[in-house]
Amino acid sequence: MNTYDVTVIGSGPGGYVAAIRCAQLGLKTAIIEKYNTLGGTCLNVGCIPSKALLDSSHHYHDALHNFEKHGIKTGKLSVDFNQMITRKNEVVAQTCDGITFLMNKNKIDVFTGVGSFKDTTHITITKSDKSIETIQSKHTIIATGSKPSTLPFIKLDKKRVITSTEALNLKKIPKHLIIIGGGVIGLELGSVYKRLGAEVSVIEFMPEIVATMDTMLSKELKKSLRKQGIKFFVSHKVNNVKSNTKEVTVAAANKKGENIVFKGDYCLVSVGRKPYTNGLGLENAGVKMTERGQIETNAQLQTNIANIYAIGDVVKGAMLAHKASEEGEFVAEVISGQKPHMDYNLIPGVVYTWPEVATVGKTEAELRKAKTAYKVGSFPMRALGRARASMDLEGQVKVLADAKTDEILGVHMIGARAADMIAACVTAMEFRASSEDIARTSHAHPSFTEAIKEACMAVEGRAIHS
Repeated sequence: MNTYDVTVIGSGPGGYVAAIRCAQLGLKTAIIEKYNTLGGTCLNVGCIPSKALLDSSHHYHDALHNFEKHGIKTGKLSVDFNQMITRKNEVVAQTCDGITFLMNKNKIDVFTGVGSFKDTTHITITKSDKSIETIQSKHTIIATGSKPSTLPFIKLDKKRVITSTEALNLKKIPKHLIIIGGGVIGLELGSVYKRLGAEVSVIEFMPEIVATMDTMLSKELKKSLRKQGIKFFVSHKVNNVKSNTKEVTVAAANKKGENIVFKGDYCLVSVGRKPYTNGLGLENAGVKMTERGQIETNAQLQTNIANIYAIGDVVKGAMLAHKASEEGEFVAEVISGQKPHMDYNLIPGVVYTWPEVATVGKTEAELRKAKTAYKVGSFPMRALGRARASMDLEGQVKVLADAKTDEILGVHMIGARAADMIAACVTAMEFRASSEDIARTSHAHPSFTEAIKEACMAVEGRAIHS
């Protein structure tokens, strides 16, 4: 029987990072993945393929609407959707192959099959041919991720009523894509197909889209996407979804209680994700679950069974690939006896629409609820020379700072390259920077990051360019 210091179940951004860090720390490591490719949801049917399609559709949209203003004559444009999907699949394959390379480089044993606890130290691996192999592991890290959620009355036929997985592999561009849920995944995929010519309708139960983010971001993003042609129906409760081979009918009640009927050729159900623990055999190891179906852990991400840990989407917190990766490194270092640190308040959130949305730290609503006195500084992207040069004028940066100490408590931005810019704010906040610290730091001109500096200057009412 093969024996290991650490076995990781699941090879997504949490699992494969945990395995690599364990191997780096000198621990004999194995990883178990049920599918034939490594990388989990993020690399195969999530972050990577969706960003490939977002980039492809953005290029087309830019060529269609902006190139002529730049003096670029393109002639008649058309979309080769099959090629777009082919390129997306190539990106996914290259990225997943990269994980296989890293497993080999770090001498991590890879097992393909369903990993299930026999007891606290033994894991059975059921392979596709139904054969079973058992390994022994001193420590185990559960990193099995999540699956798309649905509503109790919705039947996902995966042909007309689909999840994000199917939305990434459609055979043709929808005529009318109805999206249930105005969160990150729905808005990103809605953006892809709107740019390619589909009619897109977003039905959201809450009064605003991306409801957990700062109110400014919700309002600004909805305004921007509306300009692009996406239709929003907020404060609408979906109560019925029917489909046939050609059409989907969605019935929803608005805030007045009136029934609204939507008809389209596809309905994307994007109402969140749920932890995936099927087949793990947690009961055989005695691992406790929460009422929400998550694996219960302590501050060290240790379950009630001392040698078993859990990370990523199967535990509490935001379901984000980079959060899972941070937890993977954290647990590897805990197991090896180190004293790592993680600040969940400083895990950034991003929406990869265009303009992009990025956020870190506290929102204004959270600060008000906590009765924390704060100051606000904001700066519009259209006031930047770099934004005018690239024709990316939409958006703003908002900085929230403690009223007494000036420590930055939250940064919320919408605009071009916000996904990349937020890292500078996370770094500053990790070192507990004040808004004055950033205001007095030189930023390259012309650049989009100047908006961060100016927003910090605006905290004290001294922004230069607004």
